[in-house]
Amino acid sequence: MTDRFRLTLAQLNSTLGDLHGNASRAREAWQAGREAGADLVALPELFLTGGGAQDLIAKPAFVAAAVAEVEALARHCADGPALAIGAPWPEAGTLHNGYCLLQGGRVAAVTPKFFLPNSGALDEVRTFSRGAMQGPVNVGGVRIGMPLGEDACHPDVVEAMEETGAEILLVPAAWPYFRNGFDLRQNQVVARVVESGLPLACLNMVGGEGALVFDGGSFVLNARGVPAVQLPVMAEAVEHVDFLRGPEGWIAQEGRFVAHPGGSEQDYAALVLGLRDYCAKTGVDRVLVGLGSAGAALVAAVAVDALGRPRVRGVAAEDDRSARACAAALGLGCDALPLAQAQTALAAVVADIAPARLRALLLETEAERGGEMLLATATKSGLALGCGPDAMVGGYALLKDLFQTGAVQLSQWRNANHRAWMLGPPGMVIPQEVIATGPDPLDAILEILVVRDGSVADCVAAGHDRADVIRAQTLLTSSEKTRADIAPGPRLSDRAFGLDRRYPAAHRWREE
Repeated sequence: MTDRFRLTLAQLNSTLGDLHGNASRAREAWQAGREAGADLVALPELFLTGGGAQDLIAKPAFVAAAVAEVEALARHCADGPALAIGAPWPEAGTLHNGYCLLQGGRVAAVTPKFFLPNSGALDEVRTFSRGAMQGPVNVGGVRIGMPLGEDACHPDVVEAMEETGAEILLVPAAWPYFRNGFDLRQNQVVARVVESGLPLACLNMVGGEGALVFDGGSFVLNARGVPAVQLPVMAEAVEHVDFLRGPEGWIAQEGRFVAHPGGSEQDYAALVLGLRDYCAKTGVDRVLVGLGSAGAALVAAVAVDALGRPRVRGVAAEDDRSARACAAALGLGCDALPLAQAQTALAAVVADIAPARLRALLLETEAERGGEMLLATATKSGLALGCGPDAMVGGYALLKDLFQTGAVQLSQWRNANHRAWMLGPPGMVIPQEVIATGPDPLDAILEILVVRDGSVADCVAAGHDRADVIRAQTLLTSSEKTRADIAPGPRLSDRAFGLDRRYPAAHRWREE
């Protein structure tokens, strides 16, 4: 009987739909584990396909290709440690969110997910069928329970695995980032550790997939919830964790422990990772930012930190000094946007074209001319209340889930902080005169109406003027159709437009 078990946790960034590329990354992780003497190399939930594949997973040809890739991985990794990887798995006419154990050149076992989330950003009930509760799998004589993601948040699945002989728990997950989400899920998993008395390794996906940003932050807990390992957020990591068997069972040995940053830094890092991965995974080489607002200044700073100055270009009205000061602080070129000339040229054809619509047209034209992706600059406040087309136009909306008050806080945070993962310069990269001053009073109202799904009465009870509340609610309701057309953007909260808050674009209900 073995008294040592080495688990390699591969917190890696997969590319949505790139089955062969993701399998190649899995082979690299397996090779690293093999060289380190691992017994099991683990990758996150749905790593082979990417965590947000939506209806792509329902396509039979895609599922067949995924199965073939898993089987090829099993053959390649026959001589060495076992490999565990998440993939869609068909069974008797149904499709499961499966976690595949590859040993001895074959798919030795598949653990299907039991609790399928169907709220917020994740809707697995639409795609997958619930699997039966499973017992642990045998890896080198050690029985490993493998509850997938949401399964670890409920006592039933872990209890079934414990009762059928599990000695160590491995939780592969694809949990997207939202503020305070790590603390929430860790507290839920700690409860499973306390209930079962088993050590647990939670392995979360990392990387951006359009609106979803998976934040990593994998961790290992011993009995009673004592932490042994904690990996970074918003970054890849491969960690070899040793479990030793003692009189009281298996105990994870202390290893790398990375303290997680505070909320503003995590939000900013999520924006950087979201944009960086969106460009890398969709083939976007360069981006364009229409400068001239506080939101645009923050978007430009994030873009430079994510992509580097050579891949970011700014444009602004010829007489906009604050926009040029923003570009200078970031070291960007700032080309002129000929608003006055365009207004004059169009006057004979469209005499009353709105300046914001004209600016939107010019920004799109400029991006097309330069072969760039235009970045939208609208904040969550602007989207809620109805912002101009010049703020909404673009292929990626970085501030889509950030209220104006939050944008101010992030701008101030970036001016005061610099990290190694930022490609932009340190110091005050957003001139103070550009940053909007003070909190937007309507943001507090929107917090109640949008985030908490509260009522007019709730807002008034919180001390807000009824006229302001009615105005905000009217604008919020009338802007549903406009929001439906906005580009994807990083999800920072658990109540993001489009993913979590889904209202019909046209409806007649109005609260009195």
